[in-house]
Parts: sequence; structure tokens; C-alpha cells
Amino acid sequence: MQIIKDKAIIEDNWVHYCGEGDLPEGNIIVSLDLWQEMDLSGRNIGLQLEPDDMLSDIKDDLHHFDLIAINFPTFADGRGYSMAKILRDRLGYKKEIRAVGDVMRDQLFYLQRCGFNAFEIKAGRDIVDALEAFEDFSVKYQTSSDEDVPLYRRQ
Repeated sequence: MQIIKDKAIIEDNWVHYCGEGDLPEGNIIVSLDLWQEMDLSGRNIGLQLEPDDMLSDIKDDLHHFDLIAINFPTFADGRGYSMAKILRDRLGYKKEIRAVGDVMRDQLFYLQRCGFNAFEIKAGRDIVDALEAFEDFSVKYQTSSDEDVPLYRRQ
């Protein structure tokens, strides 16, 4: 599967594991419940958060995760934007934050502004077209996770 990471299309080497069947080899992304139930020590672990998961439950464990995937169950559910912003700005998470689920081109520019740097594009959508979303706007007026100086202070 291909994803967008750091504004480039790459082959993804992570596998989503839902807890059924044998644990796959390599890098796995698991839910918060699975991570709390299983012994995954010695593995590269990605944590998938749902919109109603509480970041306070993982804030002291962020060092265990090589990536955090935030699920967007529907296009209209914007709670994931806030989660990414809090992870980057308040909790200092520096590794990959990936948008998964109902992720479409129209969201990418804004998701990036909140701290996402990787995107699993919704099935059936053109990933090459989606990559162009980062060029939709040429100027960022306000500060955010990807710009810490407002436009009026930039030279």
C-alpha cells in the first residue's frame, strides 16, 4: 500500500493488526485496547487512536510508539485535528502522526497544519492528486504546528 509521508508518496511498511489471527511480523499498528492488553515489547509499535480515546491515557507512554495513527471514522469528525495538535504542541511528540480512515484530499493541507505528517488516503481516491493538496494555498497567515511565526512577523 502507498501512503503520503512528508509530502512524498512512499510504500508503507506498517500493518494494521486488529487482534485476530497470528501477530504479523514487522511493524504493527494496534488499537489502544490491544496495546494495553498485549505484551508487544521489542516490536516497532504504532498506536491507532479513535476519536473518543483520551490522550491523557498515553501521555506518559509516548516514547513506546514509533507512530501514532489517528482514525477519522467519517470525513465530518474533526476530533483528530485536535488530537494531533495536542500531541505535537503540548506533549512534544516528534515522530510520525498518521491520518487514517476517511481521509480525503480536501483535508490534507489542514491536517498538516495541525501536526500530521503521514496520510493513508481513502480507498478509491487518487494518491497523486491528493499529494497536490499541499500546494493548494501558497501563504499561511496564522501560526500552527507547521509555522510558528505569523505572517505579519515574517520577513
